[in-house]
Amino acid sequence: MASSASDLSGLGLLTRVYPPGLVDRVVAACGRAEQRRRLLPARLVVYFVLGLALFSPAPYLEVMRHLVAGLRGLGLLGDWHVPAKSSLFRARQRLGFEPLQVLFAATAKPMADEGTPGAFWRGLRVLAVDGTCWEATPVT
Repeated sequence: MASSASDLSGLGLLTRVYPPGLVDRVVAACGRAEQRRRLLPARLVVYFVLGLALFSPAPYLEVMRHLVAGLRGLGLLGDWHVPAKSSLFRARQRLGFEPLQVLFAATAKPMADEGTPGAFWRGLRVLAVDGTCWEATPVT
């Protein structure tokens, strides 16, 4: 059972991996924080772009609907509505790539340690990227 509202929405996993405070700091450090209240605040746009990567074949509007579905079901969105596709496109342009690049640099690291079952084989870290497996040999 979900423990909080964010766990019930598509934002749940994203907010666990990329906490809102971290996203806000990265957005501010890149000079992308909004100067006025917007329908699409920078933090939401960051999560939206991450959602686009996770659900790459899905259209813009479907990704946004998925992200906020659980929040709407709980009545936490008030009168907020999914904006037009053109608004999502402009918000993405406003955000730019820098906040996502900084967020990646700040968080990218191996998730498993030596105690994680299956993470290492004969002293080597097991690695898969996009379904591709590499064979690594130790340097002697």
